[in-house]
Amino acid sequence: MDSIINHIRFWLLTPIILGFILDSLLGDPYWLPHPVRFFGKLIFVGEKYLNRGKNKVLKGGILAFVLTGIVFSFFKFALMPLKNYPLIALIVKSIFVYFGIANRSLITESLKVERTLKKKGIVEARKQLGTIVGRDTAKLKENHIRIATLETLSENLSDGVIAPLFYYAMGGVPLMFTYKMVNTLDSMIGYKNERFRQFGKVAAKTDDVLNFVPARITALLMVLVTFSWRGLVFVFKYGNKHSSPNAGYPEAALAGILNCRFGGPNYYLGKLVEKPFIGKIAKEIKYVDLKKAVMTNVLVSIVFIFLISLIQIGTFYPLIHP
Repeated sequence: MDSIINHIRFWLLTPIILGFILDSLLGDPYWLPHPVRFFGKLIFVGEKYLNRGKNKVLKGGILAFVLTGIVFSFFKFALMPLKNYPLIALIVKSIFVYFGIANRSLITESLKVERTLKKKGIVEARKQLGTIVGRDTAKLKENHIRIATLETLSENLSDGVIAPLFYYAMGGVPLMFTYKMVNTLDSMIGYKNERFRQFGKVAAKTDDVLNFVPARITALLMVLVTFSWRGLVFVFKYGNKHSSPNAGYPEAALAGILNCRFGGPNYYLGKLVEKPFIGKIAKEIKYVDLKKAVMTNVLVSIVFIFLISLIQIGTFYPLIHP
């Protein structure tokens, strides 16, 4: 009986579940201070002073190494005193898991693009899309706006949800936020343009390494929760066609699930970038496709948390780990 009660407590109290519930309820309100925004400020300052002169690859690597080291050390040592206070530790870690994932905001921003397209027209929808994608949106047609939204929804399911949860399961809050710093570095300085090609090289490569496993887990879970054989075929056929070693896998899974085509040429900072197509059928994307993508996102997130919890229970993983 005691064992059953302990397992029930685990299911109810584990920070990964509570954090996910908080994110599902609250999202990321703009008024709420967020660690990732602070990460962004640190990166901005570091890039401003270091991204000049010679040895840019070395300087960018030092910035990435120092910032990730600071983040890991801060959370590791800050949480140590809480070992003697399990309830406080549970609350604190749940809050940081909430900060570490971005599921609600990812879905909200994707749906906001669709609502803007329907209510305010294509010009405003392009502007709204520009807040969540890196490509130029000023000339995108309606179908390309929806395709870009779906690509972002699938790619960021890995980056913003599955990868942070994966690293929390591996090493708690310190490793989760070390990943978040690397991912933020990549999103800010990991571009292959003249300004960042050298300076952001180490950050981009590190992000590629850390996302290797989560991206493939994401893709497999996407096809499993939708029972899509075509999605699985797309993962193996098109997953490695993307310029990114990771983003292509969840994108290929969603393209297969929806039986549509992603990728192709797009403009980034005014420069045409030729990307391979993922899929063959260039169909018109409709709202029902977005709804199916959102439902896939939710199911993948829940199933992954369920699997992590099962592993933790099965191995008697400590409820409160450093």
